[in-house]
Amino acid sequence: MRIIGLDYGEKRIGVAVSDEMGMIAQPVAVVVRQNRQKDLESITALVKKYCPEKIVIGYPVRLDGAEGIQCQKVNRFAAILASHLQLPIIRWDETFSTKEAEEILMRSHMKREKRKEVVDKLAASIILHDYLKSLPSRQTG
Repeated sequence: MRIIGLDYGEKRIGVAVSDEMGMIAQPVAVVVRQNRQKDLESITALVKKYCPEKIVIGYPVRLDGAEGIQCQKVNRFAAILASHLQLPIIRWDETFSTKEAEEILMRSHMKREKRKEVVDKLAASIILHDYLKSLPSRQTG
């Protein structure tokens, strides 16, 4: 059961993918936003490559739990994705995912320019990892 995770942003969309068992999230790509059609083409190519069962997209609720303008943007994009890809789209709280990704990269002493290249896909991986942790255990007895 593969799942794709997305960190949707104004300029870039970070992409992560789970392993086939749905246990581990790995950062795989950053889609540099151009326009809706190009963005869809890029994500469609990744869906064809990884064949996910569903997509988890970061949902930027405010700290007080309220939905703001960014949530509306994610909702519109998620609706377009669901219609275009015919896959379930799960919205998942992404609070602090980018901040956590930035802190991880800073602790690794990565240069600022390189951090900018990978922070979005690492944030997508954190979002997907958090979602995977919430799923019931897949252990067999």
